[in-house]
Amino acid sequence: MSAELRRIDGRPVLRFERLLRHSPAKVWRAVTEPAELKHWFPAEVEIDGKAMRFAFPDSASDGEVLELDPPRVFAFRWNTDVLRFELLPHDEGCLLVFTHVLGAEHSAGRTAAGWDTCLAALEARLADRPFEQPTAWLGPMERYVRRFGLDEGRVDGRDVRFVRDLVWKPLDEVWELFTGGAAGLPARAANPHVPPGPVTAVEPPRLLEFDSPTGRVRWEFRHDPEQGTTVELTHTVEDPAFVPTALAAWHVHLERFFAATFGETDRPWPAERVAELTERYGS
Repeated sequence: MSAELRRIDGRPVLRFERLLRHSPAKVWRAVTEPAELKHWFPAEVEIDGKAMRFAFPDSASDGEVLELDPPRVFAFRWNTDVLRFELLPHDEGCLLVFTHVLGAEHSAGRTAAGWDTCLAALEARLADRPFEQPTAWLGPMERYVRRFGLDEGRVDGRDVRFVRDLVWKPLDEVWELFTGGAAGLPARAANPHVPPGPVTAVEPPRLLEFDSPTGRVRWEFRHDPEQGTTVELTHTVEDPAFVPTALAAWHVHLERFFAATFGETDRPWPAERVAELTERYGS
């Protein structure tokens, strides 16, 4: 079952359900004991009373137990996020309801894809069978991004704006991909519907701004050690009638740029999809 994205008290929340054909006691051990968590959880977990620590090969972060009601509910904070595991009785074993309160909505696509893999690894551990980590992440992330509407642009006055997740890519790598190491305006900064013009500002590896006959375009790249890397694109459109086309063009442009960060640099420009999106944004 795919993840759902909801908003609770103004915060984005991912929700997963899994029917596990094992006793609640066995599942409880798998979701609460560090020796079991290491087989499927994305970080190495240490628990000392209410204090928690999550370790990766090159970083670590802290958390705390928020709720512990064996064998029913285990909830904890991980950085600014809150994770909650609830086990509900079921005739065939137990129903796991897992929710993840996110610190930033833009990360929901990659986080949902990641948890799908982790929960599959949990099921394999419970069944005592091997699990092979997937190597293809782009497709699952793209599907969730579309499903959750995280690829949609918005309009604020004359500004067309997009914010897209770039996962954890270092800014220097993103900038190199974006510019190709070339001086001046890189080809990836413009597209067939937004022709290039003079560069008005550049601050590697975070900012590029240029004028186009359609209006000023601003690319901003940011990295947060807890939330990952993002790109925010703002296009101040000169002609209001051009807004649906600008939204469609940048929608597709950013899809292609996201794919390029995963090595897919040869996707052709999909004119039919731009036309379809232009109609949708204009309706």
